[in-house]
Amino acid sequence: MVIPTNRGNYTETMTAAVAAFRAGEQPHIVQVFEVGTATMMAAEGAVYPVYQLMEDTGQPFDPSVYLAAVTGYYTTADGQMLSLPFNSSTPVMYYNRDIFAAAGLDPDTPPATWPEVEDALRTIVDGGFAECGFTTAWQSWIQIENFSAWHNVPIGTLANGFGGLGTEFTINGPAQVHHIGWMADMMADNIFVYGGRRGDSQALFTSGQCAMFFNSSAGYAGIRESAEFDFGIGMLPYWPDYAEGPDGGPQNAIIGGASLWVLTGHTPEEYEGVARFFNYLSDAEVQAASHQRTGYLPITTAAAELTRESGFYDENPGTDVSVRQMALHAPTENSAGLRFGNFVQIRDIFNEELEAVWSGQKTAQEALDSAVERGNELLRQFEADNS
Repeated sequence: MVIPTNRGNYTETMTAAVAAFRAGEQPHIVQVFEVGTATMMAAEGAVYPVYQLMEDTGQPFDPSVYLAAVTGYYTTADGQMLSLPFNSSTPVMYYNRDIFAAAGLDPDTPPATWPEVEDALRTIVDGGFAECGFTTAWQSWIQIENFSAWHNVPIGTLANGFGGLGTEFTINGPAQVHHIGWMADMMADNIFVYGGRRGDSQALFTSGQCAMFFNSSAGYAGIRESAEFDFGIGMLPYWPDYAEGPDGGPQNAIIGGASLWVLTGHTPEEYEGVARFFNYLSDAEVQAASHQRTGYLPITTAAAELTRESGFYDENPGTDVSVRQMALHAPTENSAGLRFGNFVQIRDIFNEELEAVWSGQKTAQEALDSAVERGNELLRQFEADNS
């Protein structure tokens, strides 16, 4: 029997799990978002690695069946899986097909580059077809972290933190500064409208106010339910002058969402149940159904193939964009993900600095320089605490 318990949002859940462990009342499994990976890895004695769990319980386990672009985030340098990917997603571009058509734009061909985005949205806004051009959810994850990976530029040194605790941030590079500065410039003409740090901006899109919306692929179910118009899904745009993918275009996207970590302190019999539950979650039919229902990525190759063979992607155009983005090119050190300590708090810093840009208090360069300086202070603190 699996008994789920709600402990709030991702941050609150991780905090509650730490408190429960210290009190000796820890759950068997805790769902932790991807930016908590370094913190969980540093919690020696508290985590029961998934590869070890499956080996100890004798349950079938083949790490090669999972999508490498997903599992790499939660895997050690020598290929050992520490946690089980569960609800993994990647950002995509949602757009209002009805508005595009009304403005004389081809709804079957969404903009592929940021200059094309600007041209299309100026046509829409200047023509009175929508009040705003685009908005974004999860601004740090999409417009800094994924933006950097998509352009194959580093977020930090030492392979974005995978190479050790001595990493430092590099989000104040030319590509990031250009992009954030451009977004700020777009606010003057309502081409870009800021709607909040998390998913608060979704209402600006589903109400028809904004013609375009950058959000998680996992936003698909909610948008499908609440939007009263025909919407499409496109790949993330890129800046041709800054993209450093192998063909001069984008590289690959990185994941968000969460994985399942197993905590120590329980009986062998209970851990056998955990292992069996993980095998159930990894079943191709279970994964395919979840992927199709929610927009989260399938975590196994078999689930992705099953979805394609079923005709789901043909019947629901754009729902394969998340998978195609992740597999666009083999990940590089800049696009395999990120692993920074204290990143929950650091994301708050990034959000604060971005908001200073949107309010006109700082230039993009000033804000990103400050984000790097303040973020590095927390990295050094984490390094000192875990060295």
